[in-house]
Amino acid sequence: MPEAIDLKRLLPDARAFLSELAEQNTRDWFTARKSDYDSYLKRPAEKLLADLARWMELAQGHAVRTKLFRPHRDVRFSEDKTPYHTHLHMMWSLPDGRAWMLGISPDYATFGAGVMGFEAGQLDRYRAKVAGPEGETLAAVIADHDWRIDPPALKRVPAPYPADHPREALLRHKGLVAWHDGLEDALTADPEALLRTEIEDRAPLMDWLAL
Repeated sequence: MPEAIDLKRLLPDARAFLSELAEQNTRDWFTARKSDYDSYLKRPAEKLLADLARWMELAQGHAVRTKLFRPHRDVRFSEDKTPYHTHLHMMWSLPDGRAWMLGISPDYATFGAGVMGFEAGQLDRYRAKVAGPEGETLAAVIADHDWRIDPPALKRVPAPYPADHPREALLRHKGLVAWHDGLEDALTADPEALLRTEIEDRAPLMDWLAL
């Protein structure tokens, strides 16, 4: 019978494994410890993904797809040939591109929600919405929260919007994700409670991004 999974161990166990992986990062090392990866990272992450997906569907009506990102790096076009990522990333996503993401590494513990990259039609709708009255709502939602927003992808405001538009920074985004860093203590205390709180906290943003 499989040992019960204690999600409070996910962060410390993942960091211990990933710290060693960062020092070694060879196929031989990982292969010899594949059972540890499965026991301490993969199975707990899959449980967290499944538990939160059920809660999101029941509590919020979101039937999400879950994804645990593979540890293997694609090194075909990279100068860095180390074979494995030294982080654990997972995602809950909707068909329109909105997603909730958790990342754990030896150096960070962060949760994000939003759209990593708008598709062409979405991007047009996003810009029109930002430029109009609804853009004020988005700006206010962001200002009211202690979120980290990635820098805009574009250096200039895209046409046909004026360079001095009051929300020019938002217009220069090609995706929009709100991150909350420094989650180590809360992830160790109660991962599911933390993520439910983070998901509820992002609800105004995610509703706005339903483009």
